[in-house]
Amino acid sequence: MAAISFVSNNHRLSDNRRHHHGPVVEEIEPLLRVFSDGCVERPPVVPTVPPSVLSDPSKLTASDIKLTNDIWTRVYVPAGHHTPLPLLVYFHGGGFCVGSASWGCYHEFLCNVAVKVRCVIVSVNYRLAPEHRLPAAYEDGETVIAWIKQQAFDKNQKSWLSKCDLSSVFLVGDSAGANIAYHVAVRLTASGRSVNPLNFKGIVLIQPFFGGESRTASEKVSDKKNSNSALTMSASDTYWRLALPRGATRDHQWCNPNPASLREAGKFPAAMVMVSEMDVLKDRNLEMCKMMRGCGKRVEAVVYGGVGHAFQILHNSPMAHVRVQEMMSHLKNFINP
Repeated sequence: MAAISFVSNNHRLSDNRRHHHGPVVEEIEPLLRVFSDGCVERPPVVPTVPPSVLSDPSKLTASDIKLTNDIWTRVYVPAGHHTPLPLLVYFHGGGFCVGSASWGCYHEFLCNVAVKVRCVIVSVNYRLAPEHRLPAAYEDGETVIAWIKQQAFDKNQKSWLSKCDLSSVFLVGDSAGANIAYHVAVRLTASGRSVNPLNFKGIVLIQPFFGGESRTASEKVSDKKNSNSALTMSASDTYWRLALPRGATRDHQWCNPNPASLREAGKFPAAMVMVSEMDVLKDRNLEMCKMMRGCGKRVEAVVYGGVGHAFQILHNSPMAHVRVQEMMSHLKNFINP
């Protein structure tokens, strides 16, 4: 798998446009700039690819499906399987503010997951903050689940869904996407709403993006430069300022989950939490595992040594390649043993 790359063109705004929109009030270089008049710019520095870009088309197909004006999905179906496969609903990372199901790094990663884990994947392209602050992304996740449920009741359904085992559905995501997977699972299992014929068999949280006003030990040492990790505390704080409701602190339940809401989620599925040793979120992730276990939930935690946040898409060190293969093995054992 190739490392994530950035488009080399200079995407800085001209002085006239900067003046027109006012000063930059929030910035995460090179991905995001927010101006004083509310204008948001996301320079196209991460390459995007169409679903037709496949390293081996004989092994899987991929297609984009539009649900609404704001939501679309990229669906991956591995070839050559004659029995129904587990269904993964995947949410990409990006601090709720950037990212896309069409980013090449995610496309390549999920192609590999679909083939190696042997599963169908619905990768969700949800609305982004700050234009659409939370809970917009959670609502979009619920919309996708409702859409899949509706498709399942279509007796003429002969497309990708016919390849799925709907009794084996997993909510999966990395970073902010893992946060979305968690909260969608809580919202659906605590509300009492029926998702039949879907059965949530598990959730997989890859380096889940949570936080709080009090810093953990790994967050306190985050200022030490770590080229193997894609997240700094400065960027983390900016993402939360842009994603949470205006005026909310990082102790808001969407950032720092409340155990009470999880206890109400009686049918919350088994969870696998994938933690990176060099990630600023490491201790936060381990605390999350402890909280979920304290609420009586089944949790399996895996810590990947020597790698940082988003190593599975960055592929920025020889160690990352080794850890990605381990991740694929863990995913297969949890999802499709």
